[in-house]
Amino acid sequence: MANNTDFNIEDDNHGSALRHSGVETIHTQVRKKHVETIEMPKLSNSDSPSSQFLTKLKKEPQQVQMTGLPERGSWSSKLDFILSVVGLAIGLGNVWRFPYLCYKNGGGAFLIPYFMTLILAGIPMFFMELALGQMLTIGGLGVFKIAPIFKGIGYAAAVMSCWMNVYYIVILAWAVFYFFMSMRADVPWRSCNNFWNTVNCVNPYERNDLHCWNKSINGTLKKICSLTVANVSASDLTDPVKEFWERRVLQISDGIEHIGKIRWELAGTLLLVWICVTSVFGRESNGRARLFTSLLYFHMFC
Repeated sequence: MANNTDFNIEDDNHGSALRHSGVETIHTQVRKKHVETIEMPKLSNSDSPSSQFLTKLKKEPQQVQMTGLPERGSWSSKLDFILSVVGLAIGLGNVWRFPYLCYKNGGGAFLIPYFMTLILAGIPMFFMELALGQMLTIGGLGVFKIAPIFKGIGYAAAVMSCWMNVYYIVILAWAVFYFFMSMRADVPWRSCNNFWNTVNCVNPYERNDLHCWNKSINGTLKKICSLTVANVSASDLTDPVKEFWERRVLQISDGIEHIGKIRWELAGTLLLVWICVTSVFGRESNGRARLFTSLLYFHMFC
């Protein structure tokens, strides 16, 4: 019959000895909220492996990991974190949509309410999200559950992200289509000699070949171009860039009642963009992608 061996463990907080016997249970807190329970077998002497483990546990409690909990990744450097945050904050909306809104809403006057909103609301909310994510180490859906009144903010942010991805990725698909169409000696939107061009197409690069004529449509005389000694005034003339966009890329129909057929070229570029987006998964792959996109944005701005 085995005998229970008593042993002592020093309490760091009070300096007193805690006496235990038999099967012992030591609770070690891991990552603040997760607690691991370690069942200690009966000890036969003070030199047993269990006794040595207790001594090591007392000296280095932070090194104990809970079984089954995945190891959480960390940023390799501060630069990696900064580039990831910059890549998250700067996107297609900053490069493409913001200049349009600034021009549409008064130009420089638009910057006054913009910077006021940025200082009073944008930057504080940005740092609040960073602080909550760093402290709680959970995703956007769960971080706002710290208070019942904020519970819907995470779901609203997720829905907004989904909607923004849907229409921003379509724009990226157009950009990829332009990228493939530009991989030739002469870009197709430079001339009016393509099958999608109309008779009203005028190439601005060919100044010596400007055609002017009068055309009758349904018995009504339509003035296409009129030349005078002092100046040249033109109407109903189109640019090859505009015709390439409307008649080749989009192939705009006459109305919503004419749906048209599937554009397989755009469907392929859209699928390619979605594959690229879904392939960026995890901190390491996301960090590599952010490194490229962040430097690309700064290059475009400069």
